[in-house]
Amino acid sequence: MNQAALSAIATTVRCLSMDAIQKANSGHPGLPLGCAELGALLYGEFLRHDPADPAWLDRDRFVLSAGHGSMFLYSLLHLAGYGITLDDIKKFRQVGSKTAGHPEYGMAPGIETTTGPLGQGLATAVGMAIAETMMAARFNKPGQTIVDHYTWVLAGDGCMQEGVAMEAASLAGHLGLGKLIVFYDDNRITIDGGTELSFTEDVGARFAAAGWQVLKGDMYDAAGIRALVADAKRDQSRPSLIALRSVIGKGAPTLAGSHKVHGAPLGPDEIAKAKEALGVDPESQFHVDPAALDFFAGRRKELADERAAWLERYAAWRSAEPALAAELDAMLAGRALAETSWPAWDQGASVATRAASGKALAAAAVAWPQLVGGSADLTGPNSTQLPGLPYARSNRAGRMIHFGIREHAMAAVSNGLALHGFRPFCATFLVFADYLRGSLRLSALMGLPVIYVLTHDSVFVGEDGPTHQPIEHLAALRAIPNLAVLRPADAEETNEAWAMALARTDGPTVIALSRQNLPVLPKADPVWRDTVRAGAYVIASTKDEPDTTIVASGSEVALAMEAAKLAVGKSVRVVSVLDRELFLSQPAALRHTIVPPGSRVVACEAGRSMGWDALADDFLGIERFGESGPGAQVAAHLGLTAEALAAKL
Repeated sequence: MNQAALSAIATTVRCLSMDAIQKANSGHPGLPLGCAELGALLYGEFLRHDPADPAWLDRDRFVLSAGHGSMFLYSLLHLAGYGITLDDIKKFRQVGSKTAGHPEYGMAPGIETTTGPLGQGLATAVGMAIAETMMAARFNKPGQTIVDHYTWVLAGDGCMQEGVAMEAASLAGHLGLGKLIVFYDDNRITIDGGTELSFTEDVGARFAAAGWQVLKGDMYDAAGIRALVADAKRDQSRPSLIALRSVIGKGAPTLAGSHKVHGAPLGPDEIAKAKEALGVDPESQFHVDPAALDFFAGRRKELADERAAWLERYAAWRSAEPALAAELDAMLAGRALAETSWPAWDQGASVATRAASGKALAAAAVAWPQLVGGSADLTGPNSTQLPGLPYARSNRAGRMIHFGIREHAMAAVSNGLALHGFRPFCATFLVFADYLRGSLRLSALMGLPVIYVLTHDSVFVGEDGPTHQPIEHLAALRAIPNLAVLRPADAEETNEAWAMALARTDGPTVIALSRQNLPVLPKADPVWRDTVRAGAYVIASTKDEPDTTIVASGSEVALAMEAAKLAVGKSVRVVSVLDRELFLSQPAALRHTIVPPGSRVVACEAGRSMGWDALADDFLGIERFGESGPGAQVAAHLGLTAEALAAKL
């Protein structure tokens, strides 16, 4: 790319960004104006991609972690040929537009992940970079390389201040992800003003300490940036941070370098003067330089040739490696490679659902080679051990990831793995769902089938006390749209929970599991494994129509069955509710076959009552924080007993 083409692209990015934000009367012009030249280099030279096939398996991934600067991305996708039209740009931030306020995965080709919550993009990109190494280790063969791409990120000061980014950066450095390259837009401005208000640390030193190669340069020195990228690519043992000193809002005559240009339209007068300085008609709207279009027309031909060469290699690989090709096809289609042989359990056996989950996970891992993941330093307590050596810089073929005590980054990394086609799981205690909630919410928003294994699901955790005893967490998780929350009552239901989670392709699943042993319960419904796909089933029935129905989840199902026996003179049905929100979404006719409408309904769960009123007339649970002591004693102290439930009947 010559300097004239680079300038034409940068000018177009600036003009489109200024006009779209002004028309919407909303947006963030500072980053697109400040980083326009870098965008030209990224899409014009650095990225290996093909707009004609946005889902090309071996494309480079670009993540705009500073997602508020979304017009930077939309402008470049328009120029590069990804199908974002000028009309789309004119509808920036409008209902139904492809050009949402922050990049939304699935809204338009070329948007690799949803960004906006700062730091999330960088953390998700770490997952993408891990995925690239995993795929390369699995599928590349000597002389046959089909996976060999980079993950690129543009992050700003906001990303660097969010904890999730540093959690992920620490993991990336430890793992030596040499094909991860992060550009740091070092403009030293945030919404409130200069970063000196709250942020004076040496970011480069922090990343260097985490095991990164740190390079520094000038955002507007194209030759220098090319040299820095070459340096980054030469070091395959470390991820690279390229810190580029920049001017926020560059080109805005009175606002450049000010926090005022971060998140508000420039105004007509400022835009007119900026365009005039750029050599553009001040009266023009949504200016696109023909030289920029001409450049990308030629660039698309070059990129198409690169992909065509790859397709030839890919066809040869498929012919030579049919078993690996079948595995890759299953992975990309989101299906198992074989039937899962779920563990069998004897009725009356006593086993914690977390232990049963570990057996189910091991069985699923055989049928689902793309199932990968791990826990936040709780492999034993979460029962999430996978066979073989763990994933590491010395073993890219490993399937189990030691995430370390980094819950938030763990979930974001899992999103990155899912975006590459893996079926990731991650695990911690249920109470620490608060630490990963931001990333989990993005799993749900993007519709990614991440499986969250959350154990120690109630006050039966016991002696660890109220800091570790979840009370409000099930209610809080159920409040997230498009998140399935499954709480199995016993080992058999745990198998079904895993089967349901793996069958889900359009969103994440939480499997909440007990620390304490639970009995494998008799099931009144002979086809309960089918019925439970509706979210609930009758686990203990009556000869006649019940006058009372207990609906319960998890460990409280066994408690409900005890209470039913204590309720002398009552005809009591017990319903196990594996997924409450799924059950509530069923047609009334189906729900009434399980919970009769003429029956008094009492719900029981070791947590807050929120949401149960949609199903039950009364509730036994826990509306306060717990206590430290043996689990059964804590539950009795808090009134969660079969006797207390029977009294409510």
